[in-house]
Amino acid sequence: SSILYCLLARLSETKVSMAMRQTPLTCSGHTRPVVDLAFSGITPYGYFLISACKDGKPMLRQGDTGDWIGTFLGHKGAVWGATLNNEATKAATAAADFTAKVWDAVTGDEVLTLAHKHIVKSVNFTQDSSCLLTGGNDKIIRIYDLNKPEAEPQEITGHTSAIKKALWCNNDTQILSAADDKTVRLWDRNSTEVVKQLSFDMSVSSMEYIPDGEVLVITYGKTIAFYNALSLDMIKTVDAPASIHSASLHPDKDFFVAGGDDFKLYKFDYGTKEELESYKGHFGPVHCVRFSPDGELYASGSEDGTLRLWQTAVGKTYGLWKCVLPGEFSCLMPNN
Repeated sequence: SSILYCLLARLSETKVSMAMRQTPLTCSGHTRPVVDLAFSGITPYGYFLISACKDGKPMLRQGDTGDWIGTFLGHKGAVWGATLNNEATKAATAAADFTAKVWDAVTGDEVLTLAHKHIVKSVNFTQDSSCLLTGGNDKIIRIYDLNKPEAEPQEITGHTSAIKKALWCNNDTQILSAADDKTVRLWDRNSTEVVKQLSFDMSVSSMEYIPDGEVLVITYGKTIAFYNALSLDMIKTVDAPASIHSASLHPDKDFFVAGGDDFKLYKFDYGTKEELESYKGHFGPVHCVRFSPDGELYASGSEDGTLRLWQTAVGKTYGLWKCVLPGEFSCLMPNN
């Protein structure tokens, strides 16, 4: 009887673990690698997700389901960066056609085209959506006043290689930038001077700024590093099993996720740095990953041309995921 009990217990464990298997939602539509993505804040209509793709056609989706809403048409080259303002009323994109564009995210109409001298890689709105920050291959950070579109942008120089990411921080009074010169720099917006600088042995592959708590997440090689965004003092570093292209910290700072060369998504405990889970769903390297504003899911974009949405708490009823409880076993089914 003890053997039978052990077998039944093992069977029960197996059923439960199978039931709690991560079932990502796949968002198709792009025809080339997805290289950047961003969520809006939470609005009265939910939250939204924008994706940048080498097919030159950034897409807007409902954030919790991945349902396609529309495609922003107008770029004549690969789109390297995309962002939404908090209210999801405006979108901005950075492209290889030497332009950044601002869009009406409700109608899909192009509002502004901002000409640059080289490929644009990064776009970021101020909290009030009045200014747009851009960065790219001409090594110059630019600040555009969207209320005066005909005015020349403010320019900040100093990087010696292409800028990968430029982000507002500290209530839009400072700017964080990461470039191929292997540095991350913190700039004062008004003086345009460098306040602090970090140097690395290799190029930084991604950078995420968390305003709540002023945390900066940086990836380079196999390393995911966390810094105080104001002082640039290191908080901690974690080494992943593969080269990492992107990482994102959960809004509650309980854990973080990362993806890179080995097609997998990794989830780590932020406090202990322990690897909690890893999932393989993509068929190519993972280029970008971000948590949703409510922390219930994270989105990943890949070389395989798809976005995937992953549940933070596997087995929870949320969005298109539904948790069914037949008897004592839980069963996770995509609810679509």
